[in-house]
Amino acid sequence: MLVLGIESSCDETGVALYQHLPDQRDHRAGLLAQTLYSQVRMHADYGGVVPELASRDHIRRLLPLCREALRQAGRTLAQVDAIAYTQGPGLAGALLVGASVANALGFALGVPVIGVHHLEGHLLSPLLATDPPAFPFVALLVSGGHTQLMRVDGVGAYTLLGETMDDAAGEAFDKTAQLLGLGYPGGPALAALAQSGRPGVVRLPRPLLMGNSLDFSFSGLKTAVALASRDTASRYKPADLAAEFQEAVVDVLVAKSLVACETTGLQHLVVAGGVGANQRLRQRLTATAGTIGVRVYYPELSLCTDNGAMIAFAGTLRLSADMLRGYQFTVRPRWDLETLTSP
Repeated sequence: MLVLGIESSCDETGVALYQHLPDQRDHRAGLLAQTLYSQVRMHADYGGVVPELASRDHIRRLLPLCREALRQAGRTLAQVDAIAYTQGPGLAGALLVGASVANALGFALGVPVIGVHHLEGHLLSPLLATDPPAFPFVALLVSGGHTQLMRVDGVGAYTLLGETMDDAAGEAFDKTAQLLGLGYPGGPALAALAQSGRPGVVRLPRPLLMGNSLDFSFSGLKTAVALASRDTASRYKPADLAAEFQEAVVDVLVAKSLVACETTGLQHLVVAGGVGANQRLRQRLTATAGTIGVRVYYPELSLCTDNGAMIAFAGTLRLSADMLRGYQFTVRPRWDLETLTSP
């Protein structure tokens, strides 16, 4: 089965082709091609994503990316057996672009179309690694819009263990970068600046670190940076603030992830989402988890950010042979991951 995956939930347009064979055990081998276009430069002038501009750019990019993915894979559109697209959560207008193209292609080709949960795509993306984890495992979903800890017993079997009560970790990275004058997107720029800084020169809080709660809160940490940055010229260097902020976020993410593993008794931890590309987080998690016998799995860096490969793969796992060929242009900008069921 050849599945075309389309991702358009926010500011990246992603397309991929995934080939599933009946006896296929190496998930990675099924990924034939993927193409991606990022809107970062366009939104940088505004300091964040402008939904209307994002939607219009998806319209321009999506079909050329589909053609390029087919060219890379050496396949034709007529060979596609099914189409998966991001149905939610995300920006409504951006999601509608992907839904419209997916359903139009599906109707024209007479093949099934399936809407995929964006976070489920992230959650399952580590299975595309050369050394994938086995179920069950604890997952840390950490991105610009979401910070959650989940127990994953299988495809569609998700239990929420904890989540952020305000800003997500990636959102806090971007907002803190703006406070330090680093522009948008700020997460990678802040992480780069932190490499030349000294954590501990200024002490920032570690929200909700004490106790056994698995919930997160990063809004207060961002406010603490705002207060400290007022004295940056005379007291604190931006690099030191960046280093301390990153260390504070990493401290919280590492501590709560390991508490989740100890609470559930699981020894496999999966990290997914854009912040999962942060090298300091990877270093600390791998080193600390090893001390309690927990193994950490990460998706490849190219699969950390939004991409079509994770949508094609998640759609493949959810497709059934008797799936109805019903086409609908519905999207779900808000969609609870726990409401999903097993395919």
